[in-house]
Amino acid sequence: MIYPSESARAASASEARFRITAPIRPARNARVIALDPRAATVARRIAEGPWAAAGFYTCEVTSGNGGEDGVLLRGLDGATSTLADALTGTDVVVVIATDDSGRTQAAAIGRSCGARAVMTAGLVLGDGFEAEDAVAALRPYARVLLLSADESDVFELLTALRV
Repeated sequence: MIYPSESARAASASEARFRITAPIRPARNARVIALDPRAATVARRIAEGPWAAAGFYTCEVTSGNGGEDGVLLRGLDGATSTLADALTGTDVVVVIATDDSGRTQAAAIGRSCGARAVMTAGLVLGDGFEAEDAVAALRPYARVLLLSADESDVFELLTALRV
């Protein structure tokens, strides 16, 4: 007797009732935060992609405690936002760094996301030695931490996270 393979049984009409036919929803609200000028350049290029409801920001240091943990975000349109406002209703935050200049902000963003149970991913572009402190700052908070020399990995990560 010949038995059909698992693939053949899974493709049968009797098994069709178990298939999920609804499309996978994109993340409701994603935020992509560039920590340094080179990362901001990458974010501007990537922002032109087919993203559902992603907000793209650059990160600035505020004097004193002007924003949450001293972090002020600037949208690519130039509008400013506090970290707390940007994280309201957010599902996932992707932090992009190319050097160590944003290590303090990386830690503040990570802490804020952790306190709100917002999934955090970090992407460090370039030579790892240029951004060791940014990697160390993101490591405790980021569920996904990718070190890469390839800018196209930003696009791939955002796609994988359904941004």
